[in-house]
Amino acid sequence: MYRLSPTSVEMNSSAKSYRVLSHLTKVCGIVLSFAILLAACSGKKTEVAEGVTNVDSMPSLYTRDVNTLISDSGITRYRIEADVWYMYEQNEDSAYWYFPEGIYVEQFDSTFNAETVIMGDTATFYKKSQIWRLDRNVHIENIEGRKFDTHQLFWDQKKRIIYSDSAIRITTDEEVIEGRGFLSNEQITKYTILHTTGIFTIEKDTVAPSDSVAGNEAVAEPLEK
Repeated sequence: MYRLSPTSVEMNSSAKSYRVLSHLTKVCGIVLSFAILLAACSGKKTEVAEGVTNVDSMPSLYTRDVNTLISDSGITRYRIEADVWYMYEQNEDSAYWYFPEGIYVEQFDSTFNAETVIMGDTATFYKKSQIWRLDRNVHIENIEGRKFDTHQLFWDQKKRIIYSDSAIRITTDEEVIEGRGFLSNEQITKYTILHTTGIFTIEKDTVAPSDSVAGNEAVAEPLEK
């Protein structure tokens, strides 16, 4: 009688195990493929975020509730308050700051006394040119108590001037001056209205101290855009 040697038995056993393992692998592959197909047909889609194609359009810094001091040549010259502040500084040539929810700026002299207050509904600061642009409901008050109101204003920090091409109103204790086009020094103490459209004198009645009647003042219409 022919008998299988122990080595032959082990080889046959290994071959059977391999065939079984191969069969299980095929079955698992079929099951996995069916599961993937079923998931694909279920209507669920995997969301893939799109890559950023323009890095310059993304802010490099975003902050809220800003209250900060800014120096010029080592001297504290400005204080800025803003609800929202975006910095776009990826590109040095086109870097700018943006204040979409308004800004309040105080300008100080060398002894840290406030010389000028500037406010606007929105503001943009272009770093390379050092120019501020303020839009909508721009209001300025200088150290002499004069008030300036316009729709758009530019502040060139390199040239130390403030200017506007829009309609502007200047209010003092004595008069209201309206015009279009404006040029001034930073302190708003020396200024020129390019085209004056009206001057209204503020008249105050002289009354006895015991009287409660307020003085009459000229009332100007809202500024034209």
